[in-house]
Amino acid sequence: MRSRSSALGVGLVVLGASCFIVNAGVSRVALRHGVDPSMLTTIRVTMTFAVLLVVAALFRRSALRPPSGRLLGLVVAHGLIGVAALQWTYFVAIDRLPVGMALLLEYQAPILVALWARFVQKEQVSSRLWFGLVLAVVGLAAATEVWNGTKFDGLGVVAGLAAAVCFAGYFLIGEAGVSQYDPLRMILWSFLVAAVALNAVNPLTGFDTGLLDDRVSLLGHLSEHRVPLWLVLTWVVVLGTVVPFFAELFALSFVRATTVTVIAMMEPIGVSALGWAWFGESLGVVAVIGCVAVVAGILLAQAARLDHDEPPLIT
Repeated sequence: MRSRSSALGVGLVVLGASCFIVNAGVSRVALRHGVDPSMLTTIRVTMTFAVLLVVAALFRRSALRPPSGRLLGLVVAHGLIGVAALQWTYFVAIDRLPVGMALLLEYQAPILVALWARFVQKEQVSSRLWFGLVLAVVGLAAATEVWNGTKFDGLGVVAGLAAAVCFAGYFLIGEAGVSQYDPLRMILWSFLVAAVALNAVNPLTGFDTGLLDDRVSLLGHLSEHRVPLWLVLTWVVVLGTVVPFFAELFALSFVRATTVTVIAMMEPIGVSALGWAWFGESLGVVAVIGCVAVVAGILLAQAARLDHDEPPLIT
């Protein structure tokens, strides 16, 4: 019975990771057809909050209780850094870089988390941290083939690294909150904070709704196929955010959070494969080896945090 529950948990994590991987490509379609990164961020976060609000009202009304005290501070920080800023920098990165490279940069976050744990929180970490750090840095250099001169958009690289910092904030702030409070309650109010902040800067009302019925190309090897833009945006919200989030959240009922994060760390490789299969992006043999080295380094750094679980991922 336990093995079946574990299998269900792993299956849910794989489902969530797969949705996040495909969402990178679907988001690029929206970005390349007139939806700028900041507006796409506003749409994704605002509509996801609306769905979470309905779910909480139907199934867990206790999550609707407004946060106060320490939880309020965590929710504000998590909403601004771990949701709003993370989503915006992520969209800028995948718009300007090969999607696999954007994810490789963002997924330096677990290394930043491990370094924070070691030097700020004074946690005990194993020597695997340092080996993982070196392996990830060398792998990233190989993946980008820096000896040939950078081939990637500078702003895109900065956005990818900023996404890594924000993602690390998502981990650290989320870890502090989810360990003590209802995860749905924290995520719901974090998305509200993010939605308010994003709408203050780039309100949803500024979106040209006339674009929704435009039939847009799916780009790359699927360029001959066209779908309405509203369908693309619906994917980003429902199958690119809500479904994978709840899949990974529900998976925590069956498997440890460390299992969730280990499987999710395969996303950069999956997105690199997506970039090749969908958009015709190619990586040389050295770059492919570099990608694998980056993921291996991230996993080692993650494992260096002894006996520490992480919250579920949202990318």
